[in-house]
Amino acid sequence: MITCFIRYQIDPFQREAFKTYAENWGRIIPRCGGHLLGYFLPHEGSNDIAWGLIGFDNLAAYERYRARLRDDAEGRANFAFAQDTRFILREERSFVDTVDGTFCQAPQMVA
Repeated sequence: MITCFIRYQIDPFQREAFKTYAENWGRIIPRCGGHLLGYFLPHEGSNDIAWGLIGFDNLAAYERYRARLRDDAEGRANFAFAQDTRFILREERSFVDTVDGTFCQAPQMVA
């Protein structure tokens, strides 16, 4: 699996708008073929950085997802919401590989 790691610089005064935007992707991304790992808002520290993580089997699956996303009316509306509201100041995308044996490891309780 590869993960699209999206780093957002957001307007900290429009945190609720970004939350709505992220919640909308919670319906759209899985429907279009992405494995939504989650969106994350700042809790402590910097108040203007948020993240989104979306998994794909490979880059070809990502390209198919992008094509479906372009055809998805709710996806287009969510992009328009972000552009109209301007709560995203900057967006960076990186693609990362999962290191085997490290993804989603549950804590082990020691007796």
